[in-house]
Amino acid sequence: MEQSSGTHGTPHAAGMLDRVVMRKIADLTPYAGNARTHSPEQIAQIARSIREFGFVNPVLVDADSGIIAGHGRVLAAASIDLDEVPTLDVGWLTPAQRRAYILADNQLALNAGWDEQLLQTEIGALNLDGFDLGVIGFDDDTLARMLEAVPQFEPVAESEQGRLDEKTMHVCPNCGHEF
Repeated sequence: MEQSSGTHGTPHAAGMLDRVVMRKIADLTPYAGNARTHSPEQIAQIARSIREFGFVNPVLVDADSGIIAGHGRVLAAASIDLDEVPTLDVGWLTPAQRRAYILADNQLALNAGWDEQLLQTEIGALNLDGFDLGVIGFDDDTLARMLEAVPQFEPVAESEQGRLDEKTMHVCPNCGHEF
């Protein structure tokens, strides 16, 4: 496999990463070769996310305001009548790096997995908090499966809990404390 001839870790990159600029959506140009597709349902999900959390992930653009990453976020922002979006200029990328990053940005996220137990715990906790789970992007079947797996603890009547004076005393082997 051929290695990139790009300039990894250039000072230009480090110096530009702190410059988020609001740009008008009308001034942004989608990349014509963007192979990633966005269904109307996904655009609606992204729009819900933007409404809930704000626009917290800037759109990456080149020096000519061409979109490198964030096509779906721009479509979602337009669908909820936002005029501007936060952008981050990554104009130091070569044309080949831009094309490669557009693919990598989308594919690398797909290569991740989930720790099912932690996912169940997090979804269960959000559900207990009354958070609208529809905004986190999982389909209804997945949410139902995750919530089924979360143990549900039902309180029992006080008469079924036992009494403290009926409990066995224990002694800590390190300090001798009785409890």
